[in-house]
Amino acid sequence: MSSSNSQPLPLSPRITVVGVGGAGNNALSIMMARHLQGVELVAANTDAQALRCSPVPHILQLGRDTTEGLGAGSRAEVGREAATGSRGEIERSLQGSDMCFIAAGMGGGTGTGAAPVIAEIARSMGMLTVAVVTKPFAFEGTRRARAADHGLEALAPHVDSLIVIPNQNLFRLISPSTTLRGAFALADEILYRGVRSISDLMVVPGLINLDFADVRTVLANTGRAKIGTGEAAGADRGQRAAMQALTDPLLDEEVAGARGLLVSIVGGDDLLLWEVDEAARHITDLVDADADIIWGSSHDPSLQGRMRVSIIAAGIGPNSARGDMPDTVEAAPVEIAPAPGPAPKESAGEEGSSPPPGAPPAAPNRAARRQPSLFERMAEAARSGQVHAVLAAEAAGRDTAASDRQRGLTVLTA
Repeated sequence: MSSSNSQPLPLSPRITVVGVGGAGNNALSIMMARHLQGVELVAANTDAQALRCSPVPHILQLGRDTTEGLGAGSRAEVGREAATGSRGEIERSLQGSDMCFIAAGMGGGTGTGAAPVIAEIARSMGMLTVAVVTKPFAFEGTRRARAADHGLEALAPHVDSLIVIPNQNLFRLISPSTTLRGAFALADEILYRGVRSISDLMVVPGLINLDFADVRTVLANTGRAKIGTGEAAGADRGQRAAMQALTDPLLDEEVAGARGLLVSIVGGDDLLLWEVDEAARHITDLVDADADIIWGSSHDPSLQGRMRVSIIAAGIGPNSARGDMPDTVEAAPVEIAPAPGPAPKESAGEEGSSPPPGAPPAAPNRAARRQPSLFERMAEAARSGQVHAVLAAEAAGRDTAASDRQRGLTVLTA
């Protein structure tokens, strides 16, 4: 037998997740508890006591000589200096990795200051670098919000893809009885979800696996990205899980304009081929026809009876450059700030008006023709109980020539 035939097959890509600062370390603790597969975890912090309490075996104390293990004191410049002084240790922790996730909370000291430095190091070593970060709650104050914005500006140039999750959007998910501790725990859970939705596509054995090249194709040099997850059971679960992912309350805008889309469809032993097809069709019908869509399907025995769909929409347009959008349709039980009023209508160029015969076509009037987005209509529909009608109308407008089944127009029952 020739030696070429005895060579081992290529293994899964080596993926390292670096949790930076308190929020990042908390997210790693969840990953440990949930047994996230196929990734190496590195807890990085300036706070030596926090690292001692971490269940993650690989810890990285940043700035031993500068902070002396006492933390960054909510000062981003201290976190940045600590990471810069620990460059050699960071490089050794990342050596040999193909992909680096950075999980952090923006607005504090270590996460805000150190995450951009770690990202720059990872990318300079040739890794696909993706950051999944949170922004502060509104009640944490404007100073922390400004620090988060500055941190994002410093981080963005050093990552291939940046997923920003505003904690304020968690009000769309929680109830008035949710405790403060529970809210922050949910924020940490979302960081975990963002990493898992991408890593599972490559490392979890599945029916349809993606290779690292597929993921790089979608995420490399794409800038701002969004994640969405849906899970459903019972009749039409594939369609409903797909729509939940597309209309995830944590998403600030529609994914229709995304340049690339990663789709993960996960189910138990009872996952059917037609359900996978239905979920995939529903997503492709509602996104831009030119989007680069790559999807995979894997098996999770714990999901018996349920089906989970996750999407990562990469290359979101310039409207998401700040990482959050005005809360025009806050669907939260607690409203923090009043929603801005509608833009004034202009008398000229309104929809429905026709130019005089022979007149040149008028320039598009964005303000006049602005229609409620799918997310705005979904929020209003949730209040009136007309969600399924909105979904049907949305799909119908996409492809009037397709059959109801192809468009995913099956009317759902509660």
